[in-house]
Amino acid sequence: MSDHYESIQREIIQALEIPAEFDAEQEAALRIQFLKNYLMQSGMESYVLGISGGVDSSTAGRLAQLAVEEARKEGYNAQFFAMRLPYGVQRDEEDAQRALEFIKPDKVLTVNIKPATDGMLEGLKGAEMAFRDEAHQDFVMGNVKARQRMIAQYAVAGAHKGLVIGTDHGAEALMGFYTKFGDGACDLTPLHGLNKRRVRMVCEYLGAPDNLVHKVPTADLESLSPGKPDEEAFGISYAEIDDFLEGKKISDHAIEVILKYYNGSHHKRALPVTPYTPLPQS
Repeated sequence: MSDHYESIQREIIQALEIPAEFDAEQEAALRIQFLKNYLMQSGMESYVLGISGGVDSSTAGRLAQLAVEEARKEGYNAQFFAMRLPYGVQRDEEDAQRALEFIKPDKVLTVNIKPATDGMLEGLKGAEMAFRDEAHQDFVMGNVKARQRMIAQYAVAGAHKGLVIGTDHGAEALMGFYTKFGDGACDLTPLHGLNKRRVRMVCEYLGAPDNLVHKVPTADLESLSPGKPDEEAFGISYAEIDDFLEGKKISDHAIEVILKYYNGSHHKRALPVTPYTPLPQS
């Protein structure tokens, strides 16, 4: 790992605001306080989050529930809506239900996004929209699923003076592993600055069962490859990604993969560009 790459690594760590030191108890307290204070100061009355059954939404969901409980102790009207947003029947529904048992949300709402997603596909085909092949269609519609889920979450937020929570964290931000205006659309990101292993450590501190904390991460958006692990899509492990974000040395291959994903996803981490926006540097 050359001095040049170490310099780039430091710049990325700084840009993604990954702290050098980490303590799960302190980080949990910081994020609960942040969520409580932001809700009360905003004048809004609820948080909304889609619960998939993975460690990210489990952690963010429990933090949100604890935050609204703290707000209520101070006399503020606050509640947390956990949303189940399956496309038809979710193959790992048991994990999602286990996550809800851990989170203990005030309210659970279930919205099946399959009719809306399939309706959009039929509309696109009716407009003579052409995909390259079946795999391309599956990939594009996977992003549509993510955006349909966010439509539902913002509808609930709009009905209940709510704010939508996102589950983006340092590892996902680094790799651009989320759908723009889908799961990347939200009002606040309480897991910001944590890499994947630190999210797991916060989740564990909060009392989640091991099978939630250590569940293999999947996006589960593509019907042709359901449950495909994130690491299989990346071609490297979360351990390597996390090591990179903690300033540790990793293999040249892992560096190449990380920089490819990071440089290719600048647009996801940026506000909409204007005629005055500097062009990205490759």
